[in-house]
Amino acid sequence: MNSKKRTTYLLIFGLIILLVPLIGMQLSSEINWGLFDFIVAGILIIVLILVLELIFRKVQSNKKRLWLVILIGILFIMIWVELAVGIFGSPFAGS
Repeated sequence: MNSKKRTTYLLIFGLIILLVPLIGMQLSSEINWGLFDFIVAGILIIVLILVLELIFRKVQSNKKRLWLVILIGILFIMIWVELAVGIFGSPFAGS
């Protein structure tokens, strides 16, 4: 798959991820995201997509590529959870 097509698919996937809380806000009053929340989530997702694209372009070994994608995925989830609920209690999440 060429890189332009892959990047397009990744960006569409990122938009779909951002649609989840938007739709959730319409269905429940418990989800309350503001504009800043969407901006931060969008930036985080775009950075994730750019790093994944860099990995796919530069790393030739499938084994190394898989491990890097898993590592970046775990890091993304940890940052997302920290921003959402402050599970680690860092000043990064405003705790």
